[in-house]
Amino acid sequence: MNVLTSYVVREILKGSFIAILLLLTLFNLFTFSDELKDLGKGSYDLKNIFYYLALTSPTVFYELMPASALLGSLFILGAMGNNRELIAMRAAGLSVLGIIRAVMVAGAILVTISVLVGEFIAPVAERTARMLKVTAQNEQVVMNVKYGLWLREGKKFINVRKIQDDGSLADISIYELDDQRHLRSSTHAEKATFQGNQQWKLEAIKQSDISLEQMTANSRNDQIWQSSVAPDLLKIVVVNPNNLSMYDLAMYVDFLKDNHQKSQEFELAFWGRVVNPLIVFVMLLVSAPFVIGVKRGVNVGARMMIGVVIGMGFNIIDKIVGHMGLIYELNPPLIAVLPSLTASALALFALSRVQA
Repeated sequence: MNVLTSYVVREILKGSFIAILLLLTLFNLFTFSDELKDLGKGSYDLKNIFYYLALTSPTVFYELMPASALLGSLFILGAMGNNRELIAMRAAGLSVLGIIRAVMVAGAILVTISVLVGEFIAPVAERTARMLKVTAQNEQVVMNVKYGLWLREGKKFINVRKIQDDGSLADISIYELDDQRHLRSSTHAEKATFQGNQQWKLEAIKQSDISLEQMTANSRNDQIWQSSVAPDLLKIVVVNPNNLSMYDLAMYVDFLKDNHQKSQEFELAFWGRVVNPLIVFVMLLVSAPFVIGVKRGVNVGARMMIGVVIGMGFNIIDKIVGHMGLIYELNPPLIAVLPSLTASALALFALSRVQA
């Protein structure tokens, strides 16, 4: 890597990280404003809000990387163009293709950082953030393990093995302790449906009452269970494709297919994960014609506006195509890659016109 290429790479990286820092700060300010509405709900205080923002930041960082690369590239290459640096580089023998190659090297570094954050840090941090927020607001101890969801409500310990698509629960066990922490009763229900007003309807119940003298067992068809456990608390165990790593998504897609369940949404999320790092390259490629092909004197505000319009337009089109793919059950890999391929083709066409 020669001196000029190294200089372009370094400046692109610097501009991209400044852009992502500004965007991340702006995004967290809006999130902080939204979280203040829940301040004081349960034990959810300012300390928890700041923890929540810190834990959700890796996911936001991952999602903002393509837009930051676009804005950073427009700003840096635009400044180089206005300062006649690009003209000097081309006079020194660095072609337009050489400048694009340097921009792509910077993109490779950004993609590597993005993949590391998105695959190994963001999913774990996002799940921890959801757990922190929900448990703080509901003032209940929650633990999500391979044996289901465990909750503590006063002297009761509740185990939920399954959460159905309609929000009802299945395979629920309720263990109640006495003041000496001895097991007093054990209740198992096949199903629980939320009735409102902190009431659940338990169905197909088997209950055992335990004391030092005897143990009695009985069963009944249904029973109303008064509990502060809210349906919102149980959302933390619902699988969210946006919060899973690529490996976890692949495993979950296989699981759904093996059980003959719909996997379209998760397949699209998986291929979106595959394509998302490549969007950084696409955004950098898109930025080049707007700098190299535009004459000097265009101010920073105009370039940033171009970046915002391109970034927002791409995201809107990408989401529209994704939703259409889900509705009409189109091929997930094709739907995931189509917007990026289209944008890349347009950028390459624009660059060929610039070189011509």
